Amino acid sequence: MPNSGPDFDHERQVAVAAAEEAGGLLRRRFAAARCVRTKGASGDVQMDLDLAAEELVLSRIQRHFPQDRILSEEAGLLEAAGERTWLVDPLDGSNNVVIGLPTYAVGIGLCLAGTPVMGVVHEPVTGETWHAVKGYGAHGPSGELPGPDRTLPRPGPVVAWTQGYAVERGDPTAVALRAVLELRCRRVLQLWAPLLGWSLLARGTIDAFVGYRAEGVDLPTGALLAAEAGVELRTLSGARFRPGFAGADTGRSFVAARGETLAYLLEEVGAVVSRAY
Repeated sequence: MPNSGPDFDHERQVAVAAAEEAGGLLRRRFAAARCVRTKGASGDVQMDLDLAAEELVLSRIQRHFPQDRILSEEAGLLEAAGERTWLVDPLDGSNNVVIGLPTYAVGIGLCLAGTPVMGVVHEPVTGETWHAVKGYGAHGPSGELPGPDRTLPRPGPVVAWTQGYAVERGDPTAVALRAVLELRCRRVLQLWAPLLGWSLLARGTIDAFVGYRAEGVDLPTGALLAAEAGVELRTLSGARFRPGFAGADTGRSFVAARGETLAYLLEEVGAVVSRAY
């Protein structure tokens, strides 16, 4: 992929260092993690680790970029002047951690005028970090990330699924989408940690990612990682999908894949969408 535009190298280095430091904290304190409170009727939880990791990441960003806005999972929006907004998910997978499941990540992204330009995903369990800058590709410990194959696997694709916390359990569109994916795909992963789904897709170890009214704080970071690895992002109806953190969650439903797999999934979910609307 040819280089174009700013390389955001300083921002990337700061984000990688902050994510890995927060990851070390999460890994060391995982066994003693405790739930501080539940958030709303969805059952989402806030851990003491969420707050500790967030404090660490925010302090690093504010030290290096005091003029930038920050939108963080727990702290909310920290206003500042300018068009640069950092997105921080200090513990993506809190609901896994609270039950002792070591499936979680740290995500840090940067958006310029609402468009993601830099993203970092760190997995504390393995110690691996993946990062991307718009126009410069996506990279990990072994080099450039390849993205998924363009050919539809004969047994069907392995697909990650995510939905936002505001989606009710009986939401008819969500129920129908999950049902068709379970029927028409080899396997559907519900990781409770979307950033890990994006990293799996960017590495090419799964074939696709489908989201319905996804959460905004981690979507641009993960989507940039996948897009820079060659993944195509579409809305459920097949139009170009532009990942953002602002606006209603109804604008954050997507299919992410390549080639034959993308065409296959768009046909399947398109039938659901056409019936729903």
